[in-house]
Amino acid sequence: MSQKEKHILLIGNPNCGKSTIFNNLTGLNQKITNLPGTTIEKKVGVFKIEDQTYRITDLPGAYSIYPNGEDEILAIDYLKNSISNHQVDLILYIADAANLQRNLLFFSQIADLKLPIILVLNMIDLATYKGIEIDIDKLSESLGVLVIALNSKKNTAKKELINKIHKEHQVFQSDFFKKDTISFQQHWNNNIEAIKENKEGVYKKIALETNERYLKIQNILTPIQSKNTQNAKFITHKLDKFLLHPIYGILSLFAVLFLIFQFIFKVAQIPADWIDYGFSYLIRFVSETLPIGKLNDLICDGVLAGVGGIVIFLPQIVLLFVFLTILEETGYMTRVSFISDNLMKKFGLNGKSVIPLIGGMACAIPSIMAARNIENSKDRIITILVTPLMSCSARIPVYTLLAGLLVEKNDGIIHYRGLLMLVMYVLGFVASLLFGLLFKLILKQKEKSFFILEMPDYKLPQIKNVLRVIYSKSMDFVVNAGKIILIVSILLWFLANHAPKNNFANIEKKYENYLGQDKNSLISSEKLESSYIGIMGRSIEPAIKPLGYDWKIGIALITSFAAREIFTGTLATIYRVQESDDDGNKKMLTILKEQKRADNGLPLYSVATIVSLLLFYAFAMQCFSTLAVTYRETKALKWPLIQFFYMTGFAYLASLIAYQLLS
Repeated sequence: MSQKEKHILLIGNPNCGKSTIFNNLTGLNQKITNLPGTTIEKKVGVFKIEDQTYRITDLPGAYSIYPNGEDEILAIDYLKNSISNHQVDLILYIADAANLQRNLLFFSQIADLKLPIILVLNMIDLATYKGIEIDIDKLSESLGVLVIALNSKKNTAKKELINKIHKEHQVFQSDFFKKDTISFQQHWNNNIEAIKENKEGVYKKIALETNERYLKIQNILTPIQSKNTQNAKFITHKLDKFLLHPIYGILSLFAVLFLIFQFIFKVAQIPADWIDYGFSYLIRFVSETLPIGKLNDLICDGVLAGVGGIVIFLPQIVLLFVFLTILEETGYMTRVSFISDNLMKKFGLNGKSVIPLIGGMACAIPSIMAARNIENSKDRIITILVTPLMSCSARIPVYTLLAGLLVEKNDGIIHYRGLLMLVMYVLGFVASLLFGLLFKLILKQKEKSFFILEMPDYKLPQIKNVLRVIYSKSMDFVVNAGKIILIVSILLWFLANHAPKNNFANIEKKYENYLGQDKNSLISSEKLESSYIGIMGRSIEPAIKPLGYDWKIGIALITSFAAREIFTGTLATIYRVQESDDDGNKKMLTILKEQKRADNGLPLYSVATIVSLLLFYAFAMQCFSTLAVTYRETKALKWPLIQFFYMTGFAYLASLIAYQLLS
């Protein structure tokens, strides 16, 4: 009979390798959930040895039991509640072996709880490389706990750690760190609420206690830790001289982004062509296999056309996730925050705002949640408001389609469509800075802004971690976006194939005796215009005509407010209905280039219209999920409303000016 499930809390400072150890222990038996009543994420997984099952919870990193950021506050609250409810059997404390003194402060506070605890010295290989030698046995004896030295990158780490947890986890913490004058529990109960309310009076007491703990930690480490770094030359120091330079660092960032987008467009074209061919074949096969009728039209012209119009851009999206994950894993993103701090301050932000902004290149939703690490409330609000201006992965299908219309050829060394993509991302970044400055002037500042950042060592990204992140984010895009796209595609097909009263019957009667070769095309065109979706497009056409758009583009604009990427699927569905003999998604560019304006017969997708559309999709708020997250993070309805109206209004104005100047 299996024993009762045991609960383990995985705790440690940020950047200590907790996630890697959690992944090694649990493999695929894990899920991400929110802390109770919040949007702060925790990871929960299970592993089993013999007849014993262990459930392990990986909490957000923290530096102290006295937290600063919102995620730290809620993580500490979760820890406290778990202990109070007797829901913790073991604490697994992960420490960076190369930064042991700093890591042991939080450990000393946790150790005072008198719970079973194991201290894991992670990245011991990096410490050795830096010339840091630690006597593990003496450290274990001094602290009174089991200490394990671990290289989490090796395959033996998982088996070694699991065996130690299973056989030796009943080792209890000694009283070494416990203060005689002020109990730890008293500090916890009395001071946490005061810290949450930003009362400065408690910080002096806390500072005294912290100093005492650091002195004790130093006394412990002095005889058991030796450093021989006099002649050591680390690649981190050499790279930082260049990458942290105020000029070369910024130039290197733009060079990295330029190379990323060049690579994305050159490499992604191959799998994109495969997907294009696959959907073309699938549509032909289904069309020829199913009986002619409504079901055939629904599947081919609605579902497959709409979904195929998005999936074809998945290679570009996946590659973007790959590069962003690698930059994060190597430690480069932290450097970007550091070199950007002075610039960010001038625009109402700080260096920590760069992480949400760059993360916004993938998706604004987790990026807005990442703004919790910004201690200053005004900086955090401004970061949340401007992050959606960064071009996210949902915009890639739109940019790619419009870039194909604007740039005919991509011969030569420079891929001009990739260059255009970089320009769009730079535009988003510039817009975020300008609106950051505007909000800085409007919002009142009460708190002093400060910037404290831990600079991690450069690390080679682990292939398993990168693949796991890529798989998770890609599946999240496919599943979540796919649900919306599927629903919208079916809805669009229905609205395009149905009309009020006898509209369709009257159109067919109108052309009953018409003998021209374009009879079917004329009937399809008029049916689309008189359908429900045509009526919707016509109703907003007066408002969007000054931007260079017709009613069909208007339909795509309406559906895009559910999710930006639906723009391409909507056009695919609309023109698939009108051009039923089309044989694949690759013909979309050809179809769009053939579209004419109803009033003068000129090409609809002119340079002016394309630029207008690019600007609209760069700046408009077209993601209700982002608005929902903004509301959850700020706990006030006014911020998502401000976000929606300022972004969409600015998008309309920018598109209007661009079209009127270029047309």
